[in-house]
Amino acid sequence: MAKERIGIMGGTFNPIHAGHIEMALRARDAARLDRVLVLPSGNPPHKTGIAPAEDRWRMVCAACAADRSLTPSRVELDRDGVIYTVDTLSILRQNYPQAELYYIIGSDTLMELRNWRQYETVLRMCSFLICPRATHWSPAEIAAERTRLTAMGGTFQTVRMDVIDVSSTDIRASLESRSPTPLLPLPVREYCLLTGLYGLTARVAQAQAWLPMLFRALSTKRFAHSLAVAYTARHLARTHGLDVNRAEVAGLLHDCAKCLPLADMQRLADEARVTDDPTLRETDRLLHAPVGAYVARRDYGMDDPEVLSAIANHTTGKPGMSRLDMAVFLADKIEPTRPSYPTLDRVRMLAEFSLEKAMIASIEGTAAYVRKGGKTMHPASLRTLAWLKENES
Repeated sequence: MAKERIGIMGGTFNPIHAGHIEMALRARDAARLDRVLVLPSGNPPHKTGIAPAEDRWRMVCAACAADRSLTPSRVELDRDGVIYTVDTLSILRQNYPQAELYYIIGSDTLMELRNWRQYETVLRMCSFLICPRATHWSPAEIAAERTRLTAMGGTFQTVRMDVIDVSSTDIRASLESRSPTPLLPLPVREYCLLTGLYGLTARVAQAQAWLPMLFRALSTKRFAHSLAVAYTARHLARTHGLDVNRAEVAGLLHDCAKCLPLADMQRLADEARVTDDPTLRETDRLLHAPVGAYVARRDYGMDDPEVLSAIANHTTGKPGMSRLDMAVFLADKIEPTRPSYPTLDRVRMLAEFSLEKAMIASIEGTAAYVRKGGKTMHPASLRTLAWLKENES
């Protein structure tokens, strides 16, 4: 049986950005890795002034959620004291005794290996995948150092890719100055804005309490989705003159009950009497919305009826739903990390001009998909569609 080939990408990730993700994916492909472990540093010995470890951990998880081959690892976060690569590799070799380990580094880091603790031992514990990085070292100096380390027993492979000219320092400066950050994954940017990391003013006062709760309650993919929905709901609210703060909060909390087992959702639905529709109780895909409104009120202290309504109605909608309800409903369907589906681009386009028309296109598209599978749309969604069409201008 072939050994598993595991990449390792360590770093402060303060915050993680598109350059990190690109390096991991290119290295994965170049060395035919089965997966890449992404290891945020717990207490790096050479850096100060970094964001709290748990914030960086949640941002790493959100950034990696889009690709199953990227696996966040807490192997350095959950250790006390100063952490060195030689210790991390020792743990990973114990955890994956049959695996081949490949440490992903930039060409700038290659020139720093000689300063690592017990670097001669590190050279024998893994192979190295070198990604080009902007550096003051000349190509000749880098080549000479690689030759020297190879003679000491190191194994190196160059990853062919464009030079990545982006740094977390630049990202933090852009965030603080409110400049665009196109190389920051959208869920990570939203996390920073919500919590007020890196010199920002927190957009949601409760975010520092809510985000750990959401992270525990949801899968990492669903957590990243919720951050993207919060961003999109805010954008739609701004575009259509709605309350942007309510929209963002509703988007953030809209799936707070999504990952509960159906039996638990049904128990909570009975406890709170959130619906008298027996067919809604049959599937967690629909029931999590009204139950989510109850959980948002009970566990997150949300008492704004407009926010709770938007959460409760984001799956089926309802006749007479508010435009804030519509913005959150649509944000859930069109947020930027959503995998493509047949009507996605059309709904996104319409949402910029008319929430009502986008709602009609979205529900009709879902109905066509459901019919194709030999099923029928839930009556609540059909009632919403009929109401929208009756009131279409």
